[in-house]
Amino acid sequence: MPTTLTTDRPRATTLFRPAAAMLGHQERRVLSAIGCGLRDDEIAAELAVPEDTVAEHFARILVKLGLRDRAAAIVHAFDCGLVVPGRGPRPRSAGPASLTVAARAPGPVPKVRISLLGPVRAWRDGRLIDLGHLRQQAVLAALTLGAGRSLSQQQLLDDVWGMEPPVTNVVPVYVYRLRKALHDGAGPRTIIERGLRGYQLVPGAVDADVAHLRELVTGIGKATRAGEPLEVVRLCAQALKLFHGEPLAGLPGPLAELERLRLIERRIAIVRRKVEWQLRLGQDAEAIDELFALTAAHPLDEPLAAMLMRALYRDGRQAEALTVFERARRRLADDLGVPPSRMLRRARQMILHGDEAGLGLTPPAGAGIGTGL
Repeated sequence: MPTTLTTDRPRATTLFRPAAAMLGHQERRVLSAIGCGLRDDEIAAELAVPEDTVAEHFARILVKLGLRDRAAAIVHAFDCGLVVPGRGPRPRSAGPASLTVAARAPGPVPKVRISLLGPVRAWRDGRLIDLGHLRQQAVLAALTLGAGRSLSQQQLLDDVWGMEPPVTNVVPVYVYRLRKALHDGAGPRTIIERGLRGYQLVPGAVDADVAHLRELVTGIGKATRAGEPLEVVRLCAQALKLFHGEPLAGLPGPLAELERLRLIERRIAIVRRKVEWQLRLGQDAEAIDELFALTAAHPLDEPLAAMLMRALYRDGRQAEALTVFERARRRLADDLGVPPSRMLRRARQMILHGDEAGLGLTPPAGAGIGTGL
């Protein structure tokens, strides 16, 4: 990554003043050079000191700042502002004065597309980005779900590792790797920035599918309140297209587990809303196809089974509706050891008696608005 190195800029101390105060002048210069990617021999040449002296400074830097390795030191140099991403090659003139270079003004932030509604993936200019192993992906997912909030290292450790934190603080290393992966090498800024409280995605730098989902859910609620069934169905269909498998598939950690369940429930709620309005509009075939797919994925969800039974009955398929009940009854008995709920039994009775009013084939006005999605 091209960088511009600065060592005499007071602005850097606003973010990490306590840590910077631990280092001597020469140690700060060494850390700055390390942040630029210089080797020990190159740093020695730049500072006109023996290479062994550079190694000694670096060893003290690691101890004073509690850093694990060179990668963590590079991250710290960026986070505290000793190294400023810029355009053009890093400074390489012969004298130590070359380590002081004016910072360049930040330019436009590159756009990256991130998807969490399935396996975690990211694209830049249509090209898939290698995000590394699952824990590293989980760090990116936590930052993306943070929606611009600053997350401390401790928060990220809690979210991604829970009660089994790593022996060393690997968060800065993962952030460093993600910055390298997500940056296009042309722009002057990284996508993950460090603020006073922790790490966050640069506002406007990322186009995330979970953000689009939130916007569509808001639109669905507005269309429902306005009594616009066609718009509700259209927005629900757009929201469902964002999903391409189990959300956050395979990611470890408490946050991923919680968000996975929440997003799955949200998808089910959107399907229910869509189907309710499709039935109201007479789009029975489309509604039934949607419900068959969803009940196959969630065979223990009794409200979905009851909805499918009602839709099949409405379509003149009474026998199939009763078959859905029997299949759900057997699955509940085999997997959970429980009988069907009162709701499911009531749907069966209504179908047997032909009680269309009792089946509630028309959704109540405003049902499921707001946080129900």
